[in-house]
Amino acid sequence: MIGQLIGERYEVEELVGTGGMSSVYRARDDVLERRVALKILHEHFSSDPEYVERFRREARAIARLNHPNIVTVIDRGEFEGRQFIVFEHVPGENLKEIVEREGPLPVAQALALTHQIARGLGFAHEHGVVHRDVKPQNVLLDESGAAKVTDFGIARSLEPGDELTETGTLLGTSDYISPEQANGQPVDERSDQYSLGVLLFELLTGEVPYPGKTFMAVAMRHVRDPVPSVRERCADVPEQVGAIVARAMAKRPEDRFPSMEAMMAAIEVCLTEEAAGSREANGATSVLPRVEAPSPTPAPARPRPRRRRRRRGLNPLLLGLLVMGLGALVLVLLITRTDGSGTGAAGSSSVHLAAISDYDPEGDGREHPEAVPNATDGNETTYWTTESYSSFQKAGVGIVLDAGKAVEFSSITITSDEPGFTAKIQAGNNADGGFKDVSRDQEVESRTTFDLYGGKYRYYVVWITDPNRRAHINEVRAG
Repeated sequence: MIGQLIGERYEVEELVGTGGMSSVYRARDDVLERRVALKILHEHFSSDPEYVERFRREARAIARLNHPNIVTVIDRGEFEGRQFIVFEHVPGENLKEIVEREGPLPVAQALALTHQIARGLGFAHEHGVVHRDVKPQNVLLDESGAAKVTDFGIARSLEPGDELTETGTLLGTSDYISPEQANGQPVDERSDQYSLGVLLFELLTGEVPYPGKTFMAVAMRHVRDPVPSVRERCADVPEQVGAIVARAMAKRPEDRFPSMEAMMAAIEVCLTEEAAGSREANGATSVLPRVEAPSPTPAPARPRPRRRRRRRGLNPLLLGLLVMGLGALVLVLLITRTDGSGTGAAGSSSVHLAAISDYDPEGDGREHPEAVPNATDGNETTYWTTESYSSFQKAGVGIVLDAGKAVEFSSITITSDEPGFTAKIQAGNNADGGFKDVSRDQEVESRTTFDLYGGKYRYYVVWITDPNRRAHINEVRAG
């Protein structure tokens, strides 16, 4: 087709790649005088109504996805009985080519790229489209290093009755396929999240998690084999980053992040820590994008030292009073830190809350007790969760935290990757009940601080009065 004029305006210049359903060419748009990418359905599929309709639906699905991390659809049409789609031309390489050349990427670069891909996929999900073939070959990097997701050829709509492919059809690339997709089961946004977790695994280690010789052999490993540890293959990967991969690749969709936005939030936390720990990771190569991590809170400026005047000596009486004063100050600080007699944030700064039990006095007494320690383990990628409620008919459920002794806190902060539930803080000196309200009700966002009324208590409860279907508590900290 080289040299042909498609749709009376697109002059075919070069074959870029070919796949099972179509071929992609670089072409010149003679009307707007610019380069474009031209995707043309293979001739032997052009007489098959199912493939033709799938191809048309791909164009319609992507046409409404206007996002900087998704390749833009410009036009579609038919030429000599063959369907074609016109995309923006993205000069550069795909992510698979980068990994094959560079090997494992620096952690900060891998996270930054994954975050960009997640942004594009999250936008598609918001508009009712699941990609279903997320892999590094389908991520293009432009000349500035920005990632753009492409090839929604086997995407499906989330709208009932508007599927681009039928349930039970096994499609996708086996190296990145989700367990439910490998089993021919229905897929949703969490299937893309699994594939993105596999992609991040490959960026960090330079290899796919489940190698194999045949499509089915690899697909069944995704279904049956445990998730391999990133850190066992690459010890330089931080524990929190490994936890993101493990959660995104959970075998059951309900054990993954509740949304692409939640996965992005976890990545942002790790990016911030990477940026703070090593600024050299930013812009490590000319082909990869510069990491734009959230800026840490700046430390207060250190006062400039004053010049000291030369003194011949210090009055002995004044020196004695100074030593006595410093000794008294140290004694007061020691007493405050050892018996917790201070109040507010100053008196509680050295006290750590430990999640000790779930609390469901009006139900069966169990709200995922096995996950309770996650709420105070210092890892914001793990969480304690309530049950899933279609309707909520009780006063509340919660999680009990132990301060180790009676302490007066000024505030408690909750981090959640599934915000939207309503909660308040209760407190008491008996771990089994008798708690009283010490804060007002608030809707919990990604990070929410509850101001406390005051009073010394040993046990504090995050009391959830409306889980909004299901509530996650990733971390609880006292102030």
